[in-house]
Amino acid sequence: MDYAALFAATPSPYLVLDPDLVIVEVNQAYLQATGRTREDLLGQHVFDAFPDNPADREADGVRNLNASLCRVLTDREPDTMALQKYDIPVSGRPGAFEERWWSPINTPLLGPDGRVRWIIHRVEDVTAFVDSRTAGQRPATEQLTEREALEAELYARARELQRLNEELRLAHTRERQVAVALQEAMLQAPDLLRHKDVAVRYLPATGSLNVCGDWYDLVDLADGRFAVAVGDVVGHGLEAAAVMGMLRSALSAAVRALERPAQALEVLGLYARSVEGAANTTVVKALIDPRSHLIIYSSAGHPPPVLAHRDGNCELLDRATDPPLAARPDHVPRPQAGQPYVSGDTLVLYTDGLIERRGEDIEAGLARLVEALGQCSTQSPERLADTLLARLGLVGGARDDIALIVIRL
Repeated sequence: MDYAALFAATPSPYLVLDPDLVIVEVNQAYLQATGRTREDLLGQHVFDAFPDNPADREADGVRNLNASLCRVLTDREPDTMALQKYDIPVSGRPGAFEERWWSPINTPLLGPDGRVRWIIHRVEDVTAFVDSRTAGQRPATEQLTEREALEAELYARARELQRLNEELRLAHTRERQVAVALQEAMLQAPDLLRHKDVAVRYLPATGSLNVCGDWYDLVDLADGRFAVAVGDVVGHGLEAAAVMGMLRSALSAAVRALERPAQALEVLGLYARSVEGAANTTVVKALIDPRSHLIIYSSAGHPPPVLAHRDGNCELLDRATDPPLAARPDHVPRPQAGQPYVSGDTLVLYTDGLIERRGEDIEAGLARLVEALGQCSTQSPERLADTLLARLGLVGGARDDIALIVIRL
């Protein structure tokens, strides 16, 4: 199929914008609707080509369209706009504008990296229809029919709904900014800056406020040893993030005092009983000792870390697994195990969002992770983290939160 010809012949007006909102393609229907030529539009910023009417003090076309396009770039989801009054310049008459009404929808086209590569801006010109329903065009003695009155009311309601939607979106944006700032503050790991061979990734569940109950941490200990952890609080949003912050801080303090991962998780389990919403949190803690080339680890119901060797072989660290925090009615000492490694091996810790898929056994997700890791275990930690997300189809996020930490030993 000749998609270029199909696009050119499509009866609805279309623009294609790049992420900088520059017009890179236009079809014939759009040129006819706006009275422009390809030379007029290609390479132009959309708001240079179509500015607001300076004579209309209430003109909000640029503001509304810009807000929609920014949402598409941020959320990577289509955005349908309410009916828009967006006057356009009259070709060949500098300073002159023509009143126009549009029904727009903006749709992202994603690249291989999951980012927005193009935006398809589709509009329907409904100016004639709106004008035909304008009461002012009728004689004063002629009444609108019931259907026409209803249509006029719907247009008015649509405009009001758009205004309210914009206010809600602004409020959501402010809440999201606060949530992201809170999450970033809670995930601060100053010791991480001293480890150039460690990469971390954090992806909230798609559709969330960009906050979640997953976490990672790295703590430097004496004699060159250091401890790493990932954890997963049940749920999403600000409540889960608040619980995560308390548990993460408690575990960070416990490992500094006790060092042994099993003991630190025992203390954390006792603490979790007093924190509402902390029950059934899963955590894995690992202590890395470069002197003895030994990993000592303990897990509270968490998916097993993976140790990848340079030859591509991988081992699951699953010999010290216990139930999640506060899952047992009585306190029981937690297990601990040791795993030797050689320089150049890679340790990967993660939360279940990396491997779990709806309707699929978790063993299939583990096998998929091990296979992907075995094929690229010699990559640098930063590149390896991105490669794993890409090969597992998670560059754009997933239904569940994801925390990932990659350590070159």
